[in-house]
Amino acid sequence: MRRTRTDDLDRSPSADTSGEVRSRPNRPGPRAHDEASRRSVDQLDLDKGDGMSISTALQTAFSGIKAQSYAIGNISGNIANAHTPGYKAIETSFSELIAAQSSEQTMAGSVVGAARQTISLQGPLKATGVPTNMAISGEGFFTVQQRTGDAKFSGTTMFTRRGDFTLKKDGYLVNGADAYLFGTNLDPATGGIVSSGPIKIANATMPGRQTTRIDYGANLPKPSPGSGSEGQDTSPYTVSSAIVTDPTLTSPDMTKRVTAAQVSGFLNKSLVGPSLTVYAAGGGAVPLSTRWARVQDADPAATPPKNTTWNLFYSSTATTSKTGDWINTGSAFAFDSSGRFIPPATATVAADGNTSLKIPQVVIDGMNLGDITLNLGVGRLTNGSTSSPGVTTNTLSQDGYAAGSLKSVSVTPEGTIVGTFSNEMTAPLATAGLASFANPNGLKAVAGGHYVQTRESGAPMAGLQTASIVGGNIEGSNSDIAGEFSKLIATQQAYSANVKVMTSSQQMMTELLNAIR
Repeated sequence: MRRTRTDDLDRSPSADTSGEVRSRPNRPGPRAHDEASRRSVDQLDLDKGDGMSISTALQTAFSGIKAQSYAIGNISGNIANAHTPGYKAIETSFSELIAAQSSEQTMAGSVVGAARQTISLQGPLKATGVPTNMAISGEGFFTVQQRTGDAKFSGTTMFTRRGDFTLKKDGYLVNGADAYLFGTNLDPATGGIVSSGPIKIANATMPGRQTTRIDYGANLPKPSPGSGSEGQDTSPYTVSSAIVTDPTLTSPDMTKRVTAAQVSGFLNKSLVGPSLTVYAAGGGAVPLSTRWARVQDADPAATPPKNTTWNLFYSSTATTSKTGDWINTGSAFAFDSSGRFIPPATATVAADGNTSLKIPQVVIDGMNLGDITLNLGVGRLTNGSTSSPGVTTNTLSQDGYAAGSLKSVSVTPEGTIVGTFSNEMTAPLATAGLASFANPNGLKAVAGGHYVQTRESGAPMAGLQTASIVGGNIEGSNSDIAGEFSKLIATQQAYSANVKVMTSSQQMMTELLNAIR
């Protein structure tokens, strides 16, 4: 009889003590083991339960790392540009991303970082002492363009708060990021617009202006001993060929003059009047000397009554020598008993009482200065008793000037660039291009602290609205280093925490997978 092996017994029916034959249970094979493993994983419900929570944690932590990395990039840029003129800090805002889920299984979502502009936030103003530097106090931007070649520009208008403009050798105003200031160029003589485009003020000159008006005010003394004339003679000057006493003349009588032969007697009976420099066409300077002479005393009993009358004379020579003629200005300056000036018929009296007289064709040393208007204002010319024996001048100015070259510039609060010239005159040279936006934080940043408009910003509006320009200043960065360091610490902690969540979730996932193998 053949002996049975143990392995055969394993595969054959077994017998119990009663002699009956029973089937022995089979051990599970590899395929059955895999099916059991899959059933275990299904019971864990990785798609909706524990496994998915761990996977979501990994994804969420990774999104947090990305968001904090984005934030620290902005922080580093803000710190690096803490001293960049006109720089506007970029803040980081965080938004939660949540997938569609039931209220019973709500889970915290991932996070995404986004830029938040602070373009509308004012930076500190810093004095530089550079007159062409400009800072905007309030909302608004300078309009600039980049130069692409000789006298060529990009054609793309940009907007900036960076106002560290300086004059280049070719006369253009350029900021520290090589952007050229645009606006309108003005004629210093007339103030009219010459051109629109890049501002250029090189070699600016102011042509001379001919004198056309003299503003004058004075008190002529009443007769008294030692009235101030060279001969101390207080009697009127009555040479008929030289004086005008008729206040009804409708035009100045320019035929009256004191000839060289009569000058000595004239000086004895006249007082020194206003002396000033006037200007011919082209700006040539000419000294103008005048004298007052009383030519008639008051006589209330006369028919018609006579008022105290004076005449004004100017010297036909610049040296006021006794060999030159003294020309009568052609009008009778009469005063009533109270010393009030009575305008002659040759005068022009405005509705407000302002009085002016024309001195026709003033000629000095053969140079024709043309007509000059003597503006006496309202009540500026009087005839009263004073402690001074001479003429007391209260107002004296004229509107002419010599030609001048540019000495310096300044900027007004409205953004007008004003030049000061060697003739001590000032005149507008250009107006800076300025604009504002309904939503400045919607502008798109480009290199150099410049911005371009977008749909979100809206179209530019010309001018500064309620803002103003501060010349000789620049706007500093609105980035606060102390605040950025605080945000840096918080961002670093958040980044490290997200890394810790990721490593912990990874360990948990590894343990889970090991448990089901």
